This record gives sequence, C-alpha cells and structure tokens, in this order.
Amino acid sequence: MKTTKDTTTAGHGGGDVRLTGISKTYGSFTAVHPLDLTVPEGSFFALLGASGCGKTTTLRMIAGLEEPTAGTVHLGDQDVTALPPYKRPVNTVFQSYALFPHLDIFENVAFGLRRRGIKSVKKQVDEMLELVQLGEQARKKPHQLSGGQQQRVAVARALINHPRVLLLDEPLGALDLKLRRQMQLELKRIQTEVGITFVHVTHDQEEAMTMADTVAVMNGGRVEQLGSPTDLYENPRTTFVANFLGTSNFIEAEVDSTSGDEVVLKAGGGKLVLPAARTSAPTTTGGKVLVGVRPEKISLTHADDAGEIPEGRNRITGRIADSSFIGVSTQFVVDSPVCSDFEVYVQNIDRDARLVPGAEVVLHWNPAHTFGLDAAQSLLAGTVGSAGVETAEEEVA
Repeated sequence: MKTTKDTTTAGHGGGDVRLTGISKTYGSFTAVHPLDLTVPEGSFFALLGASGCGKTTTLRMIAGLEEPTAGTVHLGDQDVTALPPYKRPVNTVFQSYALFPHLDIFENVAFGLRRRGIKSVKKQVDEMLELVQLGEQARKKPHQLSGGQQQRVAVARALINHPRVLLLDEPLGALDLKLRRQMQLELKRIQTEVGITFVHVTHDQEEAMTMADTVAVMNGGRVEQLGSPTDLYENPRTTFVANFLGTSNFIEAEVDSTSGDEVVLKAGGGKLVLPAARTSAPTTTGGKVLVGVRPEKISLTHADDAGEIPEGRNRITGRIADSSFIGVSTQFVVDSPVCSDFEVYVQNIDRDARLVPGAEVVLHWNPAHTFGLDAAQSLLAGTVGSAGVETAEEEVA
C-alpha cells in the first residue's frame, strides 16, 4: 500500500534537512562540534557512532528538543532553529516507544489526528495500521503486543500526521537480536512505501548498514566520514571508521615506488601492492602508510601449498595462533612478521583440515581489496591495530 503524500506543508518547500554550523556545548563540554550536514529529501539517513559521540544530541537539535549553541536547522527552505518541537514538521520515535497503556492500538495511532481536531479518523488509521501490518491488532492494548509490534505502533502513530521527517532514536535497542533484524527490514520497507525522510540514530553498525542509504559516522562530536554503507566499508578514510564498521587488519608499511595506478610498499621484508585510488596517505617514496585489509577478503593457504597461490596477489607468511568455529565460517588469528594478531575469516566449505593452531600458513589477497591510510594521523589518533569496536551502551550526550 502506498500512502498519499501530505500537501499541507508545501508552502515550506519540502526538501532536505540542512544543518549549518550547528554545535552544542554544555558548559566546558562540547557534545557536538560545529558541523554542516545535509540529509537528502526522501532518504534513509543514519547517524552512527559510539556512546557519547554526539549523535543523539544532533538528532534532538533537529527535533527541537535541544537548542543549538550555534548554527541553524533548515527543513527545506524553512529555518526552524527557533521553533518549538510541536511547530516543526517532524516526529520522533524513541527506544521506549512511549505508547499510551490505557488506549488500544487504534486510539494510540489516532491520537495525533484527534489532537488536531479531526473527527473522521477511521480511514487514515486503518491505512496506517495496514502499512505497519497490524490491522488485526487494532483493539488490543499495548501490553498485549510483542516488542516489535509495539515499535510498529509507535512508527504508525508518528507517521499518521504526515511529518516531513521521521526521527528514530535507537528505536530497536530494546529488541532481541532476531527481532531487531526483522524490524530493520520492516522499517526500510515502511520508509520506501511512505517516501519521507528518515533520520535514524544508532550505535549498531549492522543496523545502519542494513537500513540506511547514507551513513554519517560520528566520533567525538564530529562527523568522521559520510557516505553509502558500501563506500564506508570498502573505502574507510580513518582507522576509526575502518574499525567501527567491521574489523580491519593493519600493516605499517613504507612506500617503495609508485607506478601508474599502483603503489608498491615494503612491509616486514616483503612487498605489497596498493591501488593508488584507495589510499588517503601521501605516496611519496619513503612515506609511511597504514595498509588495511578486511578479514573476509583474505585467503589462508597451508605453507606446503604456497606454490599453488596465483601470481600477483599480496601475500605474507605467518603461523596460526588461534581459531574459532562460528558456524558459517572459522575465525583465525595468525601471528605474522607484519601483524601479531592478523584476523582471517574462512568460509566452512571444504576447509583444509591442516589449518589448525601452530600451522605455518600464507595469507594472500587481491591487491584491489587493499586500502591505505595516513600512518602519521592514525598514530596520533591512537587507533593502530586489528580490532573491531563494540558499543552496546546507550547514548548519553
């Protein structure tokens, strides 16, 4: 079902959400440093980051629940910076859902319409309950529904007033893993059907990458990198982004030479090839580069079969230090001259039985799957290493 788009706000120009020079300080603490951010109209946009990175504060400034210390908030061509929340064409869905326990599902969804004095609400409420696939639950109370169903009621209630922007503040945080994954797909379906702008705050990288068209990775009150999920994962520009979106292995290397669109690097007595287009580091001879490669991009071959590895692949030697079977794949930790904890994920399809702790191995991968970062900046940031970032805490700033 496709809902009809609202025309009551046409005079405000519709359009993008634009934050210009927006910042927020609390005394001497800066929660959000001055930033410019544009959320395209009709997109599913995620603010992703660890606890305290400023993502919820940014969302609350869009909603009008926090007053910016500096900067402006525009919705289309309308400056809403000074408007209170109830005068902004936005609605917010919180992690707690905040449903009215004494009202049934129909009346929870109808609440916004009745508050505006609309008498005939049945058609709109029925359409909205159909959109969220809860038509048969209309006369139940919230406590009779599952967490995922309650979350959909909250979305329906927020959407029925046809906001230009729906703000989602960790909306799936209270759900278990399986239900959370189902709701990720459900929310994406709803956003596609209604066609309005969704701005979603989350600390969950999988959630952001599953649902969003565009992701802004925040760190320390700043946007570290902005792009599509694929671009952020394949072409991270900082070690923080590389490790926040999944896991990366890092090798400290030195530029040996540059030829055409390839950079040849020296590392641990061997050489590695890096596409020039996939590095943010200087490529002058002798320059330091932090070479990155994702664990699932790497193949693991027993040392006895090293001669069978095709030419032209990046390769390093090592010894398996540990392995963990996780169903779909086995995760290996390899000790090598260039990285003491090199992680490799190998699919459990005809896996070599010789790949056990203590085995001598060759790690090899397509040079096209290599990316390069500025080693000096990474050392300053203090985030050199092979690690994933897990943050299950709730946002506090």
